[in-house]
Amino acid sequence: MLNEQTKSKLFAMKLNGMAMAYEEQCRQPRTAELSFDERLGLLVDRQWTWREDRALKTRLQHAKFKLSACVEDLDFQAVRGLKRSQVEQLVSSQWVGYHQSVIVTGPTGTGKTFLACALGQKACRDGHRVLYYVAAKLFRQLAAAHADGSFLRLSAQLQKTALLIVDDWGLEKLQEAQYRDFLEILDDRQDCGATLMTSQFPVKLWHDTIGNPTVADAILDRLLHNAHRIELLGESMRTRRGHTK
Repeated sequence: MLNEQTKSKLFAMKLNGMAMAYEEQCRQPRTAELSFDERLGLLVDRQWTWREDRALKTRLQHAKFKLSACVEDLDFQAVRGLKRSQVEQLVSSQWVGYHQSVIVTGPTGTGKTFLACALGQKACRDGHRVLYYVAAKLFRQLAAAHADGSFLRLSAQLQKTALLIVDDWGLEKLQEAQYRDFLEILDDRQDCGATLMTSQFPVKLWHDTIGNPTVADAILDRLLHNAHRIELLGESMRTRRGHTK
């Protein structure tokens, strides 16, 4: 009876991991052979693991990745210019903590989105909050936020995100006001957030795509300063292997 009351109180205090571990200890006769400190340590370890797993699940759901990807599944065998040494510099997610950028360019189907989602998922595993957007969807959301008066709230959300991923940059021609919105986002996030961009177009073409030279200079300056640049090559992996990694 006392055991049930203890377990119920643990659940009521949202110590679910500890409650489940306590229930297991009560069912195992050999638990009595452990000291109090040993049993308590096992309970605390389980609670810690449960809390970390729950937090990771929340971060992954919040990120809204397009693909379920992880760095362990990256394919370095394909002839596409993806170097293991480059990825190894990024897998610790230190670049996120240092508020740096990663720019991934290459033809369609070469694995840009998979790589972006894999690095984003690793950042989530390392405790960072991430937001993933296809570029066109981000700008539609910004336009809607201007229309309904929620732009400042959305801008604040983007500013607080440790890693912002913008996928397929440059596919749609934007209005100058939209590029200015993006510049404002980059300004707000400078020295407080990291950015990962993917594009089918090489970086040397981005300036002309943006149009306004002053805005283009400002955007590229913020993105390319201390940026890790990955240029993927080759034919589409979708046609060669049936999936993208």
